[in-house]
Amino acid sequence: MTQRTQAELDSLYLDIFEADARGAAILDDLHTRFGTPKVVTTGGIDAVLQTYSSTAKSTVVAHILNRIARAKGDRPINMEPDEDSPV
Repeated sequence: MTQRTQAELDSLYLDIFEADARGAAILDDLHTRFGTPKVVTTGGIDAVLQTYSSTAKSTVVAHILNRIARAKGDRPINMEPDEDSPV
């Protein structure tokens, strides 16, 4: 597998999910389906598990959006601690 810098990867995310209309449509669909975590408050442990599952899905969308923001020179939102390290 080819090693890329954070900046190179950020640029790829920007190209795929914003510059390419197909990627933008896919990102829009992902954001609609998984972008906002759903908190489940009834159902005991099942509610907790459903909330964790929903949060995990939204984290992937947030990661994509953060990469795009960095490529544009914007400040990423809720950057994960290991995102600063080279890939």
